[in-house]
Amino acid sequence: MDTIYLYLVLALAFSAGILFYYFSFKTVKHPKTDSLFTDALNYMVRGDNSEAVRILRQVVKQDSNHVRAYLQLGNILRDENTEQAIKIHQSLTVRPNLSAEMRVDIHRSLANDYKKIGSYNKAKKEAEQILAIEKRNLWSLNFLINLAKDNQSWDEAASWTKNLKKITGSKNKNDEASFDVYRGLDCLKNSQLEDARLCFEKSIKVSPNFGLAYRYLGDVYEQTRDLLKALENWKIFAKKDFKGGAVVYSKIESALFDLGRYSEVEKFYRQILDLDPSNFEAIIRLANVLDEKGESVAAHNLVDNATFPGVLDVRADIMKLKLSLVTSTPVDLSHQIDNILEKLSQIDET
Repeated sequence: MDTIYLYLVLALAFSAGILFYYFSFKTVKHPKTDSLFTDALNYMVRGDNSEAVRILRQVVKQDSNHVRAYLQLGNILRDENTEQAIKIHQSLTVRPNLSAEMRVDIHRSLANDYKKIGSYNKAKKEAEQILAIEKRNLWSLNFLINLAKDNQSWDEAASWTKNLKKITGSKNKNDEASFDVYRGLDCLKNSQLEDARLCFEKSIKVSPNFGLAYRYLGDVYEQTRDLLKALENWKIFAKKDFKGGAVVYSKIESALFDLGRYSEVEKFYRQILDLDPSNFEAIIRLANVLDEKGESVAAHNLVDNATFPGVLDVRADIMKLKLSLVTSTPVDLSHQIDNILEKLSQIDET
């Protein structure tokens, strides 16, 4: 009886020792690795990837089940050693009992890995794996759209965009219209002018306010020598896309000159400035037109009164210098040149 009692006491003591060791180990180890992982994330935020990698390697050495640490380690290594990043992320796909959220994050990392090395099909498959897990995953749909754009797969891009719009409920037609423009550009590149025209016109029908289609439709008419229609579409583009419209200003000036309507150039730029008073390109070009007409005072006032916040472009200063050549003293002209040189040095530093 005493022997049995002794064995029972020893067994209980041994069990208690195991439980004490287990819970002590658990409470010491996991907070340590979690704390290290947080430190690694902080280094990533600060841009110190080398220190983040060092700490993440320490985390996975202490806890081989720390999937998040492996995931972030691969993400950091993607830029310098993409193949190693792929190996790390692939190894995570076979881990058992992963949550849906974790599986999505792993496939997202792999999609970015494959995109980094230009492996279009593999990147696409990884993004599609995400949709198999989460049908309404917006990141995956946007990734697939951009991937299709990069590879000029316009029908595919349009299809993914429609799926995205169904989920988000977006009423914006510009995305759909843009794919017809891209198809048209493919046709234009291959001298298929009629097909290109139809694509651009379809784009305009889908989204009449999408300016880009008018630009390239104008180019089609330019190539078919219908300068009136080319001019009409370029003007529409310029008035719908203030930022991008400057690319057709020279075309519009040349077309008006060839049509014997160069006097309308001033009117065109004034229309642009009525819609967009701070349009840098339009101000400079209108000032040049006024100067050519002998209205240098009006040109100088136009440029002088205009404000260009945050613009380091020196053309406004050069235009002022040009307009001041007859009326300013050499000292004043010298100061203007100094200001231009100072601005150029600022541009070099940016």
